[in-house]
Amino acid sequence: MSFAKRDDEKEPKSTVETIQTEILQRICFLDYQPGYQLKEAELAAEFCVSRTPVRDAISRINHLGLVETRNGVGTVVVALSAAQIRHVYDMRLELAKLIGTESPREITRNDCERGQDLLNAAHALLLDFDPRRYVEINHHLHGLIADLIGNSVLQSFWWQTYYQAASTWYQVSLQMGAEVAQALVAELEDINRALEHGDITAIGFIQRTHIGYGYQRINLHLLSPEAK
Repeated sequence: MSFAKRDDEKEPKSTVETIQTEILQRICFLDYQPGYQLKEAELAAEFCVSRTPVRDAISRINHLGLVETRNGVGTVVVALSAAQIRHVYDMRLELAKLIGTESPREITRNDCERGQDLLNAAHALLLDFDPRRYVEINHHLHGLIADLIGNSVLQSFWWQTYYQAASTWYQVSLQMGAEVAQALVAELEDINRALEHGDITAIGFIQRTHIGYGYQRINLHLLSPEAK
């Protein structure tokens, strides 16, 4: 199951980016569980490419801490430690505050329409909850927010910490069910109000608030001693 391509996507992804995104999705959806071995030859055959772009894609994912190379084994999927997850969320809380201050771009009517489409999708999710669809909607919301960031360095860090955080969302949604959809609807309602008012600074604070709520859910359902 793949994230649908945005209608407004400006440029097609490179082969490396396409392979990287697909592998990350499989990790986030636990299709590739911790310990799963990524075999370059098999992935190259699947994507009809040489091993070089596969190797480059895996190298990028390695920088996120979601895979590692082990002697005598190869490259395997790994889960972030509790400490690493906390570090990721601590960083996301700080990055969110910069969204409205570091070269933000002007909000357009297209941004508002994308936000409304996501809100409609989140409402539909309440009626028929699906964990994969929940992660997909979050992915598109993140893409919308990232597109509002004009600072390329901030945007890069925003994407990096997003994928690290997203590796935990599917697990939490499996435990909480439609409750996470309710939280997503609340977040998107706040985001849409800010979009309609053209208030990018508010969007940064809204993101920080809801990242904090998500952090609480992660702590409760994945990181606390009771969750073990």
